Amino acid sequence: MDKKREISAEYFYKSAAAIESPEEAINFFRFLCTEKEVQLMAQRLYVAKLLSENRVYTDIVAKTGASSATVSRVKRAMASDKEYFEHLLSKVDE
Repeated sequence: MDKKREISAEYFYKSAAAIESPEEAINFFRFLCTEKEVQLMAQRLYVAKLLSENRVYTDIVAKTGASSATVSRVKRAMASDKEYFEHLLSKVDE
């Protein structure tokens, strides 16, 4: 990634980390993303939640509408940093 993109990405992550409420998150993502982009991110996060509950692929696909390729991609991402995903999902479910 070039330096300009790194700076932009860093600013984006700092901005996202500054969100303090669900209402702020809604406004933040509506400002930056299309509805479809938000739906896809939300779907992937929900797939992660279901995978963390040890649900099977067919149930996840049926429940979320995600493709089996998406479920597989999310599972690989979760496997690469299992501790992080467990921590994140536990914070969301509080």
